[in-house]
Amino acid sequence: MLMEFYGTECVHCMRMVPLVEKLEKATGLKVERYETWHDEANAKKLEEYDKGVCGGVPFFINTETGKTICGESTYEELLAWAGAKAK
Repeated sequence: MLMEFYGTECVHCMRMVPLVEKLEKATGLKVERYETWHDEANAKKLEEYDKGVCGGVPFFINTETGKTICGESTYEELLAWAGAKAK
């Protein structure tokens, strides 16, 4: 599963939105998104998956490979993280 943890007002998270949408459209994959700044259950879920690796948002994790991304990234980094190639 591909997961993204973000904060509603997080500028870095906002910059990732078009890249995640592009990834989903180009690959057919789905990224499950969890808002953590205003949702306590999602914040706890972030802690479970982050395990001190990143400590903030945006945080991306591929649960199948264990690959993570902390903070903003490029589209190419997102593709590699997802283990995908654009169609």
